[in-house]
Amino acid sequence: MTTQDGAATQRRPSRALLEGPERAPARAYLKGIGFDDEALARPIVGIANTWTETMPCNFHLRRLAERVKEGVRAAGGTPMEFNTVAISDGITMGTEGMKTSLVSREVIADSIELVARGHAFDALVAMSGCDKTIPGCVMALARVDVPSLMLYGGTIAPGRFRDRDVTIQDVFEAVGAHAAGSMSGDDLTELENHASPGAGACGGQYTANTMAMAFEVLGISPSGSSMVPAEDGRKGAVAEECGRTVMALLEHDLRPSQVITRHSLENAIAGAALSGGSTNVVLHLLALAREAGVELSIDDFDRIAWSTPLLADLKPGGRYVATDLYRAGGVPLVLKRLSEAGLLHEDAPTVTAQTVGEIARAAQEPDGQPVIRPLWDPIKPNGGFAILRGNLAPEGCVVKLAGHDRLEHRGPARVFESEEGAFAAVRDRSIEAGDVVVIRNEGPAGGPGMREMLQVTAALQGEGLGDSVALLTDGRFSGATHGFMAGHVAPEARRSGPIAAVRDGDTIVFDVAARELNVELSDEEIRARVEAYEPPPARYRSGVLAKYARQVGSAAQGALTS
Repeated sequence: MTTQDGAATQRRPSRALLEGPERAPARAYLKGIGFDDEALARPIVGIANTWTETMPCNFHLRRLAERVKEGVRAAGGTPMEFNTVAISDGITMGTEGMKTSLVSREVIADSIELVARGHAFDALVAMSGCDKTIPGCVMALARVDVPSLMLYGGTIAPGRFRDRDVTIQDVFEAVGAHAAGSMSGDDLTELENHASPGAGACGGQYTANTMAMAFEVLGISPSGSSMVPAEDGRKGAVAEECGRTVMALLEHDLRPSQVITRHSLENAIAGAALSGGSTNVVLHLLALAREAGVELSIDDFDRIAWSTPLLADLKPGGRYVATDLYRAGGVPLVLKRLSEAGLLHEDAPTVTAQTVGEIARAAQEPDGQPVIRPLWDPIKPNGGFAILRGNLAPEGCVVKLAGHDRLEHRGPARVFESEEGAFAAVRDRSIEAGDVVVIRNEGPAGGPGMREMLQVTAALQGEGLGDSVALLTDGRFSGATHGFMAGHVAPEARRSGPIAAVRDGDTIVFDVAARELNVELSDEEIRARVEAYEPPPARYRSGVLAKYARQVGSAAQGALTS
């Protein structure tokens, strides 16, 4: 037996929930909220929405979901929308609430998986906005593995302050400038009032736009969909087309397991490296690879990034924002550059029934666009990040290279047991040029939750120390971070990593060319200090954060709880 969508009935999970006399109670429930026999006979498509009123990134997704549902209905399906959680990285930054951000990635993936399995959806559209909603959505799609795609809600427009474009990055850095006395309180307030002018995710090549780009390059988001801005009138049409596209995926039984492959993950890494994107891409793509059962290691990121030129002149290190990238040609232009460089696995499939190679060849590029440079004029010959090891990071760490030219640093350690301690030192102007700021007990288990250090790094930039200090942490960095910073140092202090051995005044050496991060101590001294180290008492002894701290794995493997 077949249905109007052409897919065999026996391939549709929803039939087990809705077909036959014994399923009358289930149908009765659904008829009570407006679904009739005709609707229930069609394929059931779950619309996983991360809408929330707590941030601009996801604020507009409720109305976009209506357009997705219109597309599903027009193509012969029945959409059923459901919601999950979302945490704003930017709003919680620098507070205890930021500990919940990475934890939310797991909750999002778990909750979408639970609803999708419980209600036996035939297909899924997952709608994302802020940072952790994006990988959380795609991790769930990989687990459930029914025909599905991810729709990114899009970027915010830049704000205007004193006749220049600004983003939330400018506000974070202005906090440091205010602390240093170079910006007045009135000016800070004026900037605050203009930097975030509407709905959409943070406007630079920060984590949200990096992950959205990575997943469009990977092929799980439709070509050309991600960089359409949140409040651009064309976003609704993109959403409606996603509804039609998921029905085509169902008809052809194209599943995430056929899209998320070793080649497509390598394409996504190359796209992030070319764009100078967030180092969080390492954490999230490692996690996705494990969910999809694809072999991928932290060293693959270094290999791919080092052979990929940095071509995107995007914030935080460059001049332009995501709306500029959209006008310049969007993700298809990134694919075109990767293809020109011979760095694209061109036969990788996508949810739009094209290969990435076909999308690259069809990319449109306005004459003279300055956002994505030509191959012959790279910003740097190598991509935006590197993986370092050494006696401080035996399992690896991630150093961001976009936005600065530094490849080595040697200096005395200034050690802090939390982000708050480090920020207080920056605020009090006790960090000196040449220092290496060490922030520990902010790892996946130690935080718990692996907070981002944007409050600290932005304040250092605002005080004018960005070019003269280095920072390392077992926590993470925001995509808006720029400067010489090593994050994801693993093993973390809570799990007896060598970062626990560092004391004030120890000499730390960053050497990107050698791919090493070391403290000038003997192995014997490191072991003795680690054995003697007592981390701060666990802050949470019950609830979701305590559960996460017990279960979470190393950042070098994606910080998964499974």
